[in-house]
Amino acid sequence: MTSVRPHRALITRAAADLLETLQARHGALMFHQSGGCCDGSSPMCYPDGDFIVGDRDVLLAVLDVGEPGVPVWISGPQFDTWKHTQLVIDVVPGRGGGFSLEAPEGKRFLSRGRAFTAEENAALAGDPPLTGARYEAGERPQPHGTHVVAETGRVESDACPLPGRAAPVEG
Repeated sequence: MTSVRPHRALITRAAADLLETLQARHGALMFHQSGGCCDGSSPMCYPDGDFIVGDRDVLLAVLDVGEPGVPVWISGPQFDTWKHTQLVIDVVPGRGGGFSLEAPEGKRFLSRGRAFTAEENAALAGDPPLTGARYEAGERPQPHGTHVVAETGRVESDACPLPGRAAPVEG
């Protein structure tokens, strides 16, 4: 049985809609998953290039939202801790981080996570993610399907359910 390599990062449709609004206003964008310093552990949205990506930072995905897509970065040490987890970028009402572009919108991006299955971890083991150094040298990830999911909890493989809400049962 051949396992399909899962995405390391996804985005909900609602978050992608907000991202498209921000792209229209600010141009190309990027995310960096914050490690908890100034704004907690939030996905921070910046104009592409405004956050300096380090050589050891890891590219989780290039979200297929707008052109040329939105890269999602995480620090190398933080990735080592969370490499078994799929990052799902969602949006909720509230004030975003002071440095993130959605702050004035009355909404904030939020990270949710889902632990990869043993089969998914095995599929990912043979496909190490790109580092900032390799990206700078011109390497790019191969696209393989959409990163946009309807909502968290829509189906088991999409993302984790919202707290207090059971995931729907298929069938």
